[in-house]
Amino acid sequence: MTRYSRQDVLRILRITRRQLQAWERWGLIATVESYGFAELSQLRLLRELQSQRMRPASIRRSVEAMQAVSGIANPLQQSAVVSTGRRLVFRTEGAMVDPIRRQLLFDFEPRGAAATTLSVIDGAGMDSSAMGASEGTVQQLFFEAIQAEETGERKLAMKLYERILEVNPGFPAALINLGTIHYHAGRFEVAEQLYRRATESDPNYVLAFFDLGNVLDELKRSAESIRAYEMALELAPDYADAHYNLAMAYERKGLRRKALEHWRQYLQMDRSGPWSEHARTQLRKLLSREKLAITHRTKSFRARGERVASRLELVADATA
Repeated sequence: MTRYSRQDVLRILRITRRQLQAWERWGLIATVESYGFAELSQLRLLRELQSQRMRPASIRRSVEAMQAVSGIANPLQQSAVVSTGRRLVFRTEGAMVDPIRRQLLFDFEPRGAAATTLSVIDGAGMDSSAMGASEGTVQQLFFEAIQAEETGERKLAMKLYERILEVNPGFPAALINLGTIHYHAGRFEVAEQLYRRATESDPNYVLAFFDLGNVLDELKRSAESIRAYEMALELAPDYADAHYNLAMAYERKGLRRKALEHWRQYLQMDRSGPWSEHARTQLRKLLSREKLAITHRTKSFRARGERVASRLELVADATA
């Protein structure tokens, strides 16, 4: 097998020594003195992701999440990788998996002459004891429910999700999807209970906490909503949408400095998306208010100082 030295890799891939060392520090590539074809392909992928402005921390978070969900030792080598701009999703065994959100995605990527149909896998914490002989049934029901949603048959989708939850009451993906149907129908209390069940079933399910924050916001329970968004960000610090919603929640509470922090973090991850302009506007407004507040406090402090100085002069004159 042909092996390539570190110097060969730098020359072939046109990357710098600093880039290679950074990927090694983040654990995205093993530190070795020579590389085979598989490692070369992995480095080429990392170079491509970097050109898309994906940070090593985000890549590593997605890789670790995929390892936890699928058991794949090296997702960058053993599955196809697709960048969403903020995180990675992985194509494996006919499925598209978003490991951060623990969601299954439809895969419309053509394979040969026919389009790929997504087969449902349990990447969202289904209890193995509840699967057994019913695994195929649950997977088929889940796939049918997603199809029903796609075609606008919400009542049918609800019935299918409810049948899944009869078999496995703690299936987070079904809880989330059913909760979202109730959410869009304005049944916020029902949606809240389903989202809470999802967070209890899988405490690492980022989307469950994010959706719980959204429904609590609709219910005007701002303190609980903020806590749910904070939990989502504890699990996935680069979750841009959670930064966006948390910034808005802080603004509504009058916590401008906290809102500033999250508008900034959102814009670091989304500089040109559909919501980035609104985030920039809010950031400018808050910065302007903060400057005015600082100026006002400074002037007030100076005025108080001048008044104190004047009183001291009067006292000095009176005692002279």
